[in-house]
Amino acid sequence: MTAAVGGLTTAEAAARLAEVGPNTVETAKREPPWRMLLAELTHLLAVLLWVAAGLALLAGTPVLAVAIVAIVLLNAMFAFWQEYRADRSVQRLRELLPAAARVVRDGVTVTIPVAELVPGDLLMVAAGDRVGADLDVLDAVGLELDESLVTGESVAVAHSAGDRLRSGTFVVQGEGRAVVAATGAGTALAEIERLAVSAKRPPSPLTVELKRVVRIVAVIAAIVGVGLGAASLLLGLTLTGAFIFAIGVAVALIPEGLLPTVTLSLARGAETMAERRALVRRLDAVETLGATTFICTDKTGTLTQNRMNVVEVVTPAGLVHVHGDGYAPTGRIEGSDAAVARVPAVARTALRCVTGRVEEGAAGWNASGDPMEAAFHCLALRVGLDVEPDGRRIPYSADRMLSSSLDAGRVSVLGGTEAVFARCRSVPEEMTRAVHELTGLGRRVLAVASRDWAGEASVEMEHDLDLVGVLALEDPPREGVTEALDRCRSAGIRIAMITGDHPRTGAAIAREVGLLGPHGVVLDGPSLPVTDAELADALDHDDGVVVARATPSDKLRIARALRGHGHVVAMTGDGVNDAPALREADVGVAMGASGSDVAREAADLVLLDDHFATIVIAVELGRATFKNVRRFLTYHLTDNVAELAPFVVWALTGGLVPLAIGVLQVIALDIGSDMLPALALGAEPPRDDVMQGRRRRSIVDGGLIVRAFVVLGMTEAVVAMSAFLVILLAGGWHWGASVSAALLSTASGAAFAAIVLGQAANAFACRSSVRPVWRLDLRTNRLVLYAVGAQVALLIALLGIPAVASVLGGSWPTPAGWLLAAAAIPAVAVVDAVYKLIRRGARGGVRASDAPSHSAPGRDSGDSRIRADRPRTGGSSSLPG
Repeated sequence: MTAAVGGLTTAEAAARLAEVGPNTVETAKREPPWRMLLAELTHLLAVLLWVAAGLALLAGTPVLAVAIVAIVLLNAMFAFWQEYRADRSVQRLRELLPAAARVVRDGVTVTIPVAELVPGDLLMVAAGDRVGADLDVLDAVGLELDESLVTGESVAVAHSAGDRLRSGTFVVQGEGRAVVAATGAGTALAEIERLAVSAKRPPSPLTVELKRVVRIVAVIAAIVGVGLGAASLLLGLTLTGAFIFAIGVAVALIPEGLLPTVTLSLARGAETMAERRALVRRLDAVETLGATTFICTDKTGTLTQNRMNVVEVVTPAGLVHVHGDGYAPTGRIEGSDAAVARVPAVARTALRCVTGRVEEGAAGWNASGDPMEAAFHCLALRVGLDVEPDGRRIPYSADRMLSSSLDAGRVSVLGGTEAVFARCRSVPEEMTRAVHELTGLGRRVLAVASRDWAGEASVEMEHDLDLVGVLALEDPPREGVTEALDRCRSAGIRIAMITGDHPRTGAAIAREVGLLGPHGVVLDGPSLPVTDAELADALDHDDGVVVARATPSDKLRIARALRGHGHVVAMTGDGVNDAPALREADVGVAMGASGSDVAREAADLVLLDDHFATIVIAVELGRATFKNVRRFLTYHLTDNVAELAPFVVWALTGGLVPLAIGVLQVIALDIGSDMLPALALGAEPPRDDVMQGRRRRSIVDGGLIVRAFVVLGMTEAVVAMSAFLVILLAGGWHWGASVSAALLSTASGAAFAAIVLGQAANAFACRSSVRPVWRLDLRTNRLVLYAVGAQVALLIALLGIPAVASVLGGSWPTPAGWLLAAAAIPAVAVVDAVYKLIRRGARGGVRASDAPSHSAPGRDSGDSRIRADRPRTGGSSSLPG
């Protein structure tokens, strides 16, 4: 459909609106918020906690039941809010459309709601407008658009007749007329929305692992509870008594404190990351970062500074090197006298074709406008030019690959070397060789040419040019990138740089920063393998990968392919088009300083400084959080054995040995005395070796089970039951005899105290998987000291306050009972040390770096060395001059 000179008539527009529908981005049917909240209230761990609350209520403890319910509700609301906020990223696409547009209807320019635009409408666009549909340009004068929200590119793009303008972009300069080509679901913006909806965020490794743990615990709790409940019936208990007994067994095996401990540990990790300029938007992303095995990163602004500078100028008289600091107008020019004399002409020609400038501010000299264009202004100032061009400029366009200007009858042209060379009358062979070598060094190379022209400014003047020179620009690597890449390699994390640059330029920069090794792979976006399996095979290399001339859709494919290959993928992005890839990846990483709102809302992590090294710091903190989850999970599971042992002993002895602890004491242990030490273990600082070797995939493995259940749990159980039986025997009880309520309460208090004090020692033991308690520096995690102190104080309150003690079922122990209970402390510490010694011997010695790091996170000494075998750019030069 095309527009007539006078635009559509009102009748034609109404008919087309009825045919194609309103110009709105229709989002796919989304999961309602109530269903999202219900999912957080009914996952397996939440169901177990609901059951625990019900069991506590049946046991006659409504206060504890309410506490457990509160824990479930608070965690569910928090998780729901995080997911709901992240899911709003797609809805933000609607906000990229303007409210109104200026169209020609019935030969008159009118303003209408953008929703009423139809294909064939004649639309007027000017600086400041937001494009409301996909448009085909009819004519334009200096028309430039900011397409960063859609493409991620920060440079304004010039457009002329025949070009396609995409909805959601901004007009930053010029004006023009365009015909509406597509509206609503037919626009490029709608296609991005469909991709974003189809890219479902994968469950985090932590979520998968916790579901596995909960399933195991649920099965064990059900089997043991039913089994021992049935055994109690055979031993003569009433049906009600057997049911209460089964409740106690089940409650003993359900880790009620696990969910809040995990949530608060992740929240602490997120807070620490925020302090390091990495903002986490989904809590489980903290742990997922630690599981990352493949990072796909952008180049500009992430690996490099996005601070362009002209570093070489090639003239027909030879090569000139330009030295300077940032955008400061002072510098040093090195080269032959003849070559240096030609540099001002090269700088003047380039400056006439651009609008970017450098300006001095409070923080020094900075770019105003496009960083590359500012680099040309900076060069002009460095060679002594201080005259602002005053001519007619024709902006850059994708089809011409150049920009030009006409100033006092002199044409100046700046553009890609291929485009400019093709328009020149002659190009010296040494200039062609220079371009080839400079691109191999990672430079962005542009050519400048000129001629005389007596006519009006038009693209016709951009031919029969005289080559003036070649400009080579460098975007310096960010400080700390090389060290960060080294840390990734030591951690077994593979890296791919995804860039829109030419393959030679991308490869050179990747080698310069240390991303691409001697056996690295360079792939070209237009010729990527067709199938995801082949693509993953091509990408999965440990010596670095560069994907050049890549599009946002390529990034989506890469994320999907690598995840299908078994990797946990972190993907960076900043544009609207990057949102699907950010959602598809296990961890979407958006740029906080330069990215779009949609990219930031689709991401799990937002880099406040756009720095690659910040990603690596976040990965390190994520790994530390993973280890802390293993620490407090070991701690939580240990006393399950001690809690279960009294019920097992009672059943196996046919009821001849009384129950050492009751249901309420079990609940008091799980969500009372155990909570603070577990949270303190979640704050354990990173070890020096946290980025050494690929991280284990499973939170719960055989080693953790053996240590928690067999080593530590059995030790606590033996000490607790021993204290219980010794106090009973000392009070006159003998095998099979009945026991008075007072004696049973005192003995039960001793058993309860033994478990609590054993857990106090366990809190210190769980700080390390290889070092005994007495070889740990207590000062590196003072929270454990404070938490254990609070734990002991709570124990004294639970046993020392008569009203509380009578409700729980255990009373203040005798001095002998306290002495026996205190024996749990050295018993746990010694048994744990012996176990660690045995494991150390089997593994060939302890890692020296298991001690807590005393350097700042992400800056451990010994991990920042530069690989000696990394290829470096440089060497002999064949450039002219």
